[in-house]
Amino acid sequence: SGISIEVLDQDFPRIKGVDAKLVALAREKKGKIITNDFNLNKVAELQGIKILNVNELANAVKPIVLPGESMTVKIIREGKEPGQGVAYLDDGTMIVVDNAQRYQGQLVDVQVTSVLQTTAGRMIFSEMKGLAQDKKMFTLGAKS
Repeated sequence: SGISIEVLDQDFPRIKGVDAKLVALAREKKGKIITNDFNLNKVAELQGIKILNVNELANAVKPIVLPGESMTVKIIREGKEPGQGVAYLDDGTMIVVDNAQRYQGQLVDVQVTSVLQTTAGRMIFSEMKGLAQDKKMFTLGAKS
């Protein structure tokens, strides 16, 4: 019912490179590899080793945000473009809010206009709906 963990002091002297050694060890032990290393992930997959990519797992459990959705966030800093404010969700997702620069440090109600998924993560673009009134909790886990 539990998971057994074994610490090994094993080397594969004829194999060069850490990734190749990890793949050889996983093959020998009939094990799986848990990693956030993109190259190791690809090498192991090509060798038929089962992989759990931690980044993919994190993305899979992030809340889904759709255009048109409303949320309350705290503007943390100014954005790259004039007038923009930036907020964050608990999972680190950046929310860019148009016309919110002057509301730094304040809670604002926003409406999502688009969501961009990149290799570096997800960005949410939104527009101001107004100042949040008497809100104590952030929706969708926005950072305080």
